[in-house]
This record gives sequence, structure tokens and C-alpha cells, in this order.
Amino acid sequence: MDNSHIQQSFYEKTARNRIASIVDKNSFQEVLKPGSIPVSPNLASLDIVGSFDDGVIIGQAKIQNEPVYMIAQEGKFMGGAVGEIHGAKIVGMLLKAIEEKPKAIIFLVDSGGVRLHEANAGLITISEIMRAMLKVRNAGIPIITVIGGTNGAFGGMGICACLSTHVIMTEEGRLALSGPEVIETIKGVEEFDSKDRALVWRVTGGKTRYLLDHVDFLVEDDIEDIKQGIVEALQQPAVDLDLDYLQQQQAALQSQYDQWFGEKDSIPIWQSMNIDNPESISMLSAQQIRAIKKG
Repeated sequence: MDNSHIQQSFYEKTARNRIASIVDKNSFQEVLKPGSIPVSPNLASLDIVGSFDDGVIIGQAKIQNEPVYMIAQEGKFMGGAVGEIHGAKIVGMLLKAIEEKPKAIIFLVDSGGVRLHEANAGLITISEIMRAMLKVRNAGIPIITVIGGTNGAFGGMGICACLSTHVIMTEEGRLALSGPEVIETIKGVEEFDSKDRALVWRVTGGKTRYLLDHVDFLVEDDIEDIKQGIVEALQQPAVDLDLDYLQQQQAALQSQYDQWFGEKDSIPIWQSMNIDNPESISMLSAQQIRAIKKG
């Protein structure tokens, strides 16, 4: 049985294996290694076993001999949720970048959002990550976020992902503010059926985010494809976060809101974008989707 596609899958790898497969061989140097920091005191108070790295790995590495900082969330520990220590590691790495000015920060997001077990500590940490990301961008250092893990990027981490300079997504990646289960719980299954996996991916997946210009790159769930996307993003100039740029982004989002508010599936949206056979989008490759967007 040929399982090479599984070996090359970003989705199937742990956070540490994702880092190792993306950066130059043996170039990764972890900061705050396991055992050098305490486990979460907030989880301990609830008799929940913590993790030696609190679900996030940070460090320095090189990609094509360019120095980069790496941040990778481990989705297999509490769904990549952000707690106090988890977030402090991310913020520390972001602020360290402002001092040492690497070529870029590569952020491998795989998180359902804030760790509710840690309540306000987790919520405050999310806001600190947002503030640090904006400081990094204001310092002219690009943040390249990759979304292709098992938990996608939801809640506060969905917002953080959108603060990046460039976002790379696979079809398997998902990006939104509220998760499907949250929407169904609050608004009912008539509003959104979280068990309809095809619907979930059509609405929050990489293909629709790319076609709507919410992310910059759509790639296959393949390490080499993702590495190529990162290299291309590294070669692009950082975008200044000035008022004109933000107003343009707001106007584009408002236009989409005015045009498609109330739609509960992406197929009618793709149809109104004059895409032929919109029902077939889900079956097309990332390369075919990129070709459709180019026209």
C-alpha cells in the first residue's frame, strides 16, 4: 500500500514534525525546551494533566538559509487551545523578533481558540498575542501563518491568523470566528449543521477562503507544497498597516457582507462569482482552484 501521501501530509504530522519537515535540516533550535518551564498551574488546580510544552513549540530556524522564528501549536493537546503559559510563549517569541529582526515569523496555527479551562487568563492572553502581532508587523517583520491542521483556526486564533502578513491554507484547513459546533449550539441545526462535514469545509475551508481573498495562498496538504508557499511569501514585501490599507480591507469585507449576508453555504456565493460548475469546486485540486481565480 502506497502511503507516501500520508508521510507528506501536514495535517497528519505533530507540531514538532511539521517544524522539522519545513525548516532547513537540523537548523531548528527550540526556545524554552520541555522541562525548562512549569506546566500550567490553572490546569493543575482543576486536576487536569498539563503538557511539558503546554501545547506550543517555539524557536529559531532557517528556511533556504534565511533566519526565521517558528511558532507551532500542537493540536493534539487540548485542541491547540490557548492558555496562560501557551500564550506567554507565543507573545515572548513575537516580542523577541522585534529585537532580533529575523527574516519572518512562521506561525503554524492549529487551535480552536482560547482554553476555556483557564477562563480570563486565556482570554487576556489572546489579546496579548494580537497586540504583539501588530507590533511585529509595525516593525516591518512579516508573519506568515499556515492553517492546515486538525483544529483549523477558530475563535481568538481565527482573529490572530487574520492579523498575519500572509496566510497559507490547505483545503483541510478551516478558518472562522465561531466554530461549527458553537453556531449549531446557539442558533440550532437549522442554521448550521456541524455534522455535515462537507458543508463545514465548503464554508470555512481553504478553497472558499482563497476564492474570497481572505487568504493569500491555497496549497495542497503536502509539505513540499506548503514549503513552496512559505518561500514565495518570504519573497513578497511586507504590507504597511497604514490607514489607507485598513480602509481598503474594510471596504472589501463590507462589500462581501452586503452581497452575501444570509447565505448558509458557499455554492451560491461561488455561483454569483460567475464560477462555472460551482458544485464541482469541492472536488478540484488546489492547482485547479488557483487557475480558476486567475481566470
